[in-house]
Amino acid sequence: MSASSASQASPRPALHPVLAFVLDLLLVLLFVAIGRKSHQEDLAGTLTTALPFLLALVLGWLLPRVRRNPISLKSSGLIVWLMTALGGQVLRVIFGGTTELSFIVVTLLVTGLFLLGWRALARLLLARKNR
Repeated sequence: MSASSASQASPRPALHPVLAFVLDLLLVLLFVAIGRKSHQEDLAGTLTTALPFLLALVLGWLLPRVRRNPISLKSSGLIVWLMTALGGQVLRVIFGGTTELSFIVVTLLVTGLFLLGWRALARLLLARKNR
């Protein structure tokens, strides 16, 4: 296989995976910071709350399909979102924290808006640019 056919077989992602990961990371931190601010918590409390969600985010990003096409809603967005939201809840309990149904619902809604929302916007802007 020639170099040109190799590049056609695996096209370059529309957004560099490192940039997409950093954006996901910042949005998860924003989600936690907003929640902790509403409870008037300090920075240490915010970091303690963020840790399980950040670890779950990293676990989602370890999957090659996420890194291959980071703005895909199906092959990366859904994986990253559900891994972060639900995996973060599981890790939170494993680390000795608590969780309630209302927190699970809010986590799913807000992280869904953040982690799927930027991908949908990026896809829209990319489609517009390619027209």
